Amino acid sequence: MPSGSSAQAAEAPPRIRVVDLTMAYGDFVIMHDLSFSVARGEIFVIMGGSGSGKSTLLRHMIGLIRPAKGDVFFDGETFWGADDEARQLMTRRFGVLYQSGALWSSMTLAENIGLPLGEFTDLTPGQIREVASLKLSLVGLGGFEDFYPSEISGGMQKRAGLARAMALDPDIFFLDEPSAGLDPVSSRLLDDLILELRDSLKCTIVAVTHELASIFTIADDSVYLDGETRTMLAQGNPRALLAESKDPKIHAFLTRGGHEGGAAPAGVPSGRPTRGTS
Repeated sequence: MPSGSSAQAAEAPPRIRVVDLTMAYGDFVIMHDLSFSVARGEIFVIMGGSGSGKSTLLRHMIGLIRPAKGDVFFDGETFWGADDEARQLMTRRFGVLYQSGALWSSMTLAENIGLPLGEFTDLTPGQIREVASLKLSLVGLGGFEDFYPSEISGGMQKRAGLARAMALDPDIFFLDEPSAGLDPVSSRLLDDLILELRDSLKCTIVAVTHELASIFTIADDSVYLDGETRTMLAQGNPRALLAESKDPKIHAFLTRGGHEGGAAPAGVPSGRPTRGTS
């Protein structure tokens, strides 16, 4: 039985809606006819094999690439049908963590986080420093304000990138392969941080990943992109897809490493409830 909060979330209008989206470079179609919804306050994972267009879809959703067809709606408002000014206002609500972390190597962590604050707010340098310190503390990096990216580990760089994504207090986060390149322990710590931020900030998160441990740990819902047919094959909670889907491609993707029987892969806690499945 879904919990009361899950039932309410299911009845609420979707926070994000992708409608009949086709992604193409010239005549080459990457993905076609993508339609799915992201509920408010959930973690939604875009999954699929390498080269299936996961990160490209993310770029279409945040406004970096215009779709060949279709649209993206935020709280019912058209994104690609809006004018430039309206789109810019919408993107101010987004926090983006890029795959590499994308920190400026010549700036300290505090300066990296302060960059969007200096550009888009009227805060004084002292106030910007205070906000940067707060954001770093939220991701477990309090006291690292004056460190440069090269002076911290890869996992810490990802957390610093997440702190910068939080700088303008967005209510929608887009994460591109957040655990890519991290060791299993750092990856799990980052997954736990993502869950904590979703719960504490009451935000909506869209994450691109092909890492099974992360998929089963953080995802409330997901969409599976298939590089062969160049479209989506399913939407649903990954655990439910693993247990119920009859599609051999989805089953093969979610059982990499020989894990069968509808269970999550080894190392993924089977007892952790996910929204809508507890």
